[in-house]
Amino acid sequence: MRDRGVYYDQEVNSVFEELEVSEAGLSSEKASKRLKEYGENELKENEKVSVLQLFISQFKSILIIILIIASIVSALLGELIDAIVIIFTVFLAGILSFVQEYRAEKSIELLRSLTSPEATVIRDGVEKKIPSKKLVLGDLILIQTGDRIPADARIIKGFNLKTDESSLTGESVPVQKSIETLPSETPEADRTNMVYTGTAVAYGRGSAIVTATGMNTAFGELAGLLGTIERSKTPLQESLDKFGRWIGIATLIIVAFVAMLGVFYGFPLLDMFLWGVALAVAAIPEALPAVVTVGLGLGVRRMVKRHALVRKLPSVETLGATNVICSDKTGTLTQNKMTVERICVNEQILKVTGAGYSPEGEVFKGNKKVSADDVHLHVLLLGAVLCNDADFFKENEKWEIKGDPTEAALVVAAAKTGLLKVDLDQKYPRLGEIPFSSERKRMTTFNKLEADSGSFPLKGLVAFSKGAPEVILSSCTKIFLDGEIRSLSPEMKQLIAGKVREMADQALRVMALSFRSLDEGPSLENISSGEFSSEEIEEDMVFLGLMGMRDPPREEVKVAIQKCADAGIKTVMITGDHKITASAVAKELGILKENDLTLTGSELDSLGDAEFEGKVERVSVYARVYPTHKLRVIDAFKKKGYIVAMTGDGVNDAPALKAADMGIAMGITGTDVSKEASSMILTDDNFASIVAAVEEGRNIFKNIRNFITYGLSAHIGEVLIVLISILGWQILPLLAVQILWINLITDGLPPMALSVEPPDSGIMRQKPRNVEEGLITRREIAAGLGIGGLIALQALIILAWAVDRGFPLEKLQTLIFTLVVFSEMFNAFNWRSDRYSIFSLGLFTNRSLVYAVLTTIILQLVVIYVPFFQTAFRTVPLSFTEWGVVLALASTTFISMELVKYFSGKSSQEIIKEKTNFD
Repeated sequence: MRDRGVYYDQEVNSVFEELEVSEAGLSSEKASKRLKEYGENELKENEKVSVLQLFISQFKSILIIILIIASIVSALLGELIDAIVIIFTVFLAGILSFVQEYRAEKSIELLRSLTSPEATVIRDGVEKKIPSKKLVLGDLILIQTGDRIPADARIIKGFNLKTDESSLTGESVPVQKSIETLPSETPEADRTNMVYTGTAVAYGRGSAIVTATGMNTAFGELAGLLGTIERSKTPLQESLDKFGRWIGIATLIIVAFVAMLGVFYGFPLLDMFLWGVALAVAAIPEALPAVVTVGLGLGVRRMVKRHALVRKLPSVETLGATNVICSDKTGTLTQNKMTVERICVNEQILKVTGAGYSPEGEVFKGNKKVSADDVHLHVLLLGAVLCNDADFFKENEKWEIKGDPTEAALVVAAAKTGLLKVDLDQKYPRLGEIPFSSERKRMTTFNKLEADSGSFPLKGLVAFSKGAPEVILSSCTKIFLDGEIRSLSPEMKQLIAGKVREMADQALRVMALSFRSLDEGPSLENISSGEFSSEEIEEDMVFLGLMGMRDPPREEVKVAIQKCADAGIKTVMITGDHKITASAVAKELGILKENDLTLTGSELDSLGDAEFEGKVERVSVYARVYPTHKLRVIDAFKKKGYIVAMTGDGVNDAPALKAADMGIAMGITGTDVSKEASSMILTDDNFASIVAAVEEGRNIFKNIRNFITYGLSAHIGEVLIVLISILGWQILPLLAVQILWINLITDGLPPMALSVEPPDSGIMRQKPRNVEEGLITRREIAAGLGIGGLIALQALIILAWAVDRGFPLEKLQTLIFTLVVFSEMFNAFNWRSDRYSIFSLGLFTNRSLVYAVLTTIILQLVVIYVPFFQTAFRTVPLSFTEWGVVLALASTTFISMELVKYFSGKSSQEIIKEKTNFD
């Protein structure tokens, strides 16, 4: 086979022949063989870190290296048990960190697999979707507007096909494509019969044969020249790094000072060296980045279960701060399933129940059920079904449609009365038709009706028409009323036009229907021969009635929008629909309130930037807008300081999705280009999933902030205990191995459990987070210092109590060692929420934390009571009295925080709603 760049100068037949493929596509066997031969269709990534390398990397920290050196020095000086314990503790810490990073990487890999793009191919003569990475040379691919090209390919069919190649060539204008063979000297940028990986179909459709994949594509060559790009750290990780450096420098200064002070007071140099290193390791929260990554990964996986796929981890931070959501209407706020809701027939308004494409529902006049035996309803629905090319069916327990959604709605409405299209088409066959066109705004069919077809006055060859009310009405001279065909007066036409306006004001799309018996008029042969024009046939019609339909709002969306309002988030509808329809739906959903404004695209164009910025906060609905208007809306909100989320599904939505703080693409109806430009994809195209994602985003950030504050208070407490003990009593309250142990068990399981804490009941009744405040605020620092100080005070009370009773040093150190562990376990429950009492959250709603704390306590008891560990950690058993003192003091960590929450108005008895109103 030839080089990838040569196929543009060959005839299509020659390309088929050389790549050994037919119009039925490759066989599955041949495709599998080529996949093995040429590899998958993907660009080479950075060389993945092996599991062993990942494990070894956990021990590259300078402090860990110093600790290992310290254990070697201890062994050389005969302190073998100390050396073993230090190495054992370091090894356990390394395993914990390794497990955290490994799980995070696996979470990210899962997300990558979920976002893997697909390609439509023809294989074995059948059209199917496959992952783009499984494409091979010779595959026949089908492409259409909005698709991202999955591989370099030679076009074999094209219908007004244009591609956006700006990502490859920098050319901003879409390139018109053709199938014509080009000269061999044609530059790559001018090869109009080729499409390239990573570019997008801007218009039209076509098919092409894959000529290059992976690193052999034009993009692959570019990637090879540029080299690989390192993955940058997320803003959250950057914030953590800064926090770690700040606390690390401060801690090292304090530790160095205290270590020198200890030597000055006569403690052995080696002991103070080991202790200083251990305290530094304990005080610096170096494990936090790994725990945070796991927290993000687990949170993002929870979002997937709630139909929100986050493509970029930093977006999680943005979600928690979002205060404006601009949403498309169709399919996102509504079901994207046209449903007949009102029927106007025989001067009566009937209500149709049921929504979507399920045939479950009934027709009512007031509270009285109307059946298909009603002659007027029967004739109307008969015409709606026969003059119709759509149908519906059940697949995988879901009702689906075939054809136009508006036509399908009519067929479903008829099915609710027992009139099924499959039966009617067979009984009353279509003999001819005049198809719908945008100019005519109507469709007419000719059906043969039997004489026994019912009590209605129809038999023989009948023409049924359906279309825009004004078009159908203008062609009617009669009306079917009270079981008779009567003359249609101008006054009656005005009444019907009034009903049309009334239904339109209710956001209903209105379809009118009529019929005409052709037994005494032109024959089918006359029509087929062209003897009679469509205008002549579609005149002197009999008016049947009106059918009003709409795309009903999703049931869960109204609740979700209220949830947004409670959370201080403004919801804005942006749609291409008419102003009346958009406003009616927005009012029903609670988006458009009494003093809110609705703007059309043309009205928006007439406003200057300053004038629009003055109004943007009061506009809740934008109707008849184009994608370019979305950019202006985003820009206006951003200038006002809002964090904006924007939904979109089309190619033209991509700039708006990219410009928004949070671009949200539709997973079902969205194009590849819109998904690529987005930060998040809704797998069910449902607005309620955006709100669920915002809730998860807020919760993830809350959990990260809480377990960081938990760790901060623990580390501050340890440093203060040792500093004050040495200065005040010249006693070393904790040994190096004990500090390392505390660091291991308190920074291990509890933070992991806190990262999966479910959302507070009031998390969506709080104001959006201010993005300017950063990860650690004064509030968190104050909490860390407060609780850290309290833990230190508890330890000092124990120390004074033990000294007063003349306890030996090992007993004193065991008491403080155990107190710190238990106090931090109580503290872990504090940080399930920084706002609400644990009794309002529920004691066992986070079982992971309960198990984590119980496991930690069991490990601590092993260290105190198992002889081998007693020797290793220099511990001694505690009496019931001593346990009573330890637990009483440790519990004050929990009690004091509960009191703080209570007096700040966050008790279990009173949860204050916090709202932001857009005045």
